[in-house]
Amino acid sequence: MISRCPALLMFCVAQLLSPSFALPFEQKGFWDFAMDTMDSDMMMTMMRDEEGSANGEIYPPDIPICPFGCQCRLRVVQCSDLGLTEVPSNIPPDTRFLDLQNNRITELRENDFKGLTHLYGLSLRNNHISKVHPRTFIPLKNMQKLYFSKNMLTAIPKNLPASLVEMRIHENRIKKVAAGSFAGLANMNCIEMGANPIQNSGFEPGAFKGLKLNYLRISEAKLTGVPKDLPESLRELHLDQNQIQAVELEDLRRYKNLYRLGLGYNHIRNIENGSLSYLPQLRELHLNDNRLTRVPQGLPNMKFLQVVYLHSNMINQVGVDDFCPRGFGMKRTFYNGISLFGNPIHYWEVQPAAFRCVSNRHSIQFGNYKK
Repeated sequence: MISRCPALLMFCVAQLLSPSFALPFEQKGFWDFAMDTMDSDMMMTMMRDEEGSANGEIYPPDIPICPFGCQCRLRVVQCSDLGLTEVPSNIPPDTRFLDLQNNRITELRENDFKGLTHLYGLSLRNNHISKVHPRTFIPLKNMQKLYFSKNMLTAIPKNLPASLVEMRIHENRIKKVAAGSFAGLANMNCIEMGANPIQNSGFEPGAFKGLKLNYLRISEAKLTGVPKDLPESLRELHLDQNQIQAVELEDLRRYKNLYRLGLGYNHIRNIENGSLSYLPQLRELHLNDNRLTRVPQGLPNMKFLQVVYLHSNMINQVGVDDFCPRGFGMKRTFYNGISLFGNPIHYWEVQPAAFRCVSNRHSIQFGNYKK
């Protein structure tokens, strides 16, 4: 037995060194792997159901199960962080969520999402997309969530699905929102479009026509005033980190349904008396990190206001009636948060009666002021 080993070894080496005319292996799906590693009896056993039947549906080996490199599970196709330069083909038609973030895709073509009629959510965040075919989104008749942040778009994509509920298009290169950009999107509820270099003049009249939004964020842009033609249905409006210098009397007239308004990190020096009276439902007001020298007028008359951020301004005094009305019948909700730290005022200089309509003393935040 031992004397036969050298001969067997020489035979194996000869087989390895002999020329091979087989083509490189190309795996197209799971069944390729299955047929290479299992005999027919093993495959039939795996395909039988719990009752021992082999009559269930068998997918032919040429039908793709998942795009190469992606992970597919429970109708979620994850193709993020793969260095892709285009949308992969062979995406399963029953996909509900498609994750393509953190790739190098530069363009969306007409048929990239063909057949994906069940798609609910699409993430294209952090790519290099600058061009979108006008018919790209036509097949996506049931899509509700579109995440398009951190790309190179210069305009809102055309023909967005009427089913769309939420769109995040933060941090692109959009300078203009044309009239009718959101036409037909009656179901849209939330738009995040901050960190785009857009000015007030970039919103054409009728840009938001037809929308019944609850939430809109246009922070980190180049706005110098509160836009006056936004949807009047808004419940939350965030305009933080812009270049707004004042709130004028008519700026907020349209937004009577707001319960949260964000104006922090601007250059606001003045809020015209009476401008806040247009916000009867307001619960939260963010005016931190501005250049206010006094508490805005009109706060005592806001019956439901609960939270006011005024920290990091230039407020040097607080009057006894700046926050609370005279008499207890006017205000229906007590404050549960007032921030005044980072202003040139000391808490011992403020009369305790100034906070008579605050829920408790822990709701008031003072702090040291540094010149």
